[in-house]
Amino acid sequence: MASSTPGTSSPASVIAHRGASALRPEHTLAAYAKAIEDGADAIEPDLVSTRDGVLVARHENEISGTTDVADHLEFAARKASRAIDGETITGWFTEDFTLAELKTLRARERLPQLRSTHYDGQFEIATLDEIIDLAARESATRGRLIGLVPEIKHPSYFAGLGLAMEDKLLAALDAHEFTRRAPVTLQSFETANLRALRHTLGQNHPNIRLLQLLGDSAEQPFDAVLAQQGTTYGDLMEPAGLRRIAGYADAIGVPVKNLELRGDAGSPRSTLVEAAHTAGLKVVAYTFRPENHFLGASFKGDGEAAARNEAGSIGEMRACLAAGIDALFTDDPALGRRAVDGEP
Repeated sequence: MASSTPGTSSPASVIAHRGASALRPEHTLAAYAKAIEDGADAIEPDLVSTRDGVLVARHENEISGTTDVADHLEFAARKASRAIDGETITGWFTEDFTLAELKTLRARERLPQLRSTHYDGQFEIATLDEIIDLAARESATRGRLIGLVPEIKHPSYFAGLGLAMEDKLLAALDAHEFTRRAPVTLQSFETANLRALRHTLGQNHPNIRLLQLLGDSAEQPFDAVLAQQGTTYGDLMEPAGLRRIAGYADAIGVPVKNLELRGDAGSPRSTLVEAAHTAGLKVVAYTFRPENHFLGASFKGDGEAAARNEAGSIGEMRACLAAGIDALFTDDPALGRRAVDGEP
């Protein structure tokens, strides 16, 4: 949420979801650079840890789907099965590699059935520090501050390994002159780490906000699972749950489907957006993607699942914007920019 402020009529913010991930392999410096070129207000690095405690950008700590790790015979023995947030996953995990080892890998398109693989093999895994440096350079070049929206992935899991990321993330933000002044929003699907971050940040970091991510209504934050609490994301979307979130966070991130738009096309409304605003929270919707496969039924176009439907994607974003969302995560920031700015 780089540009808008609670209580103002500022335009909604366009957040590049994993960079311009519809056009470049996600979470690469090339994807972030393309996103900024295409008008993103902020870029989103999902953060996981290496074995030596370096924060790197990957959507998951299991990397067989987004890198060429399976082609590296020297790492064949590191294939393993792990229980991640209650689900058993088999593959290669960032916490089993040093940063130097991860830098020998190259990124691949995560969705080859839907998106081009033209850039496979060209880009390294990026560190948080490299992403901050990129945002700082681009901000200076373009004369506008590029925001950062880091997501802390699987916080309880990594803390259990002795690789907790929160303090390292704050240290990195404090170490860079740019992130001491640029808009930064920290996000998590868990709740306890955001509460702890609120306490740590206090009033000393006015440029840093906190965003509580919410998943499907029946699912639970994994820290609630570990604590044997019954709280679901659906509970947190109720007025009482939203008031609880407002005690430690500034915004919620919700799946587009959970907005449950109602009303006619010219004036859509969302009970969730209205309740969140009543609680003093901003609303960020995720994730807008341009392919038919991902679009809501009323926004799909002709063609196969992989077909790009720019008009449909812009229409879907504009419907949610009309319902009052404050920011949006999109895989194609150029389309998000057009949606927000009212361009055809």
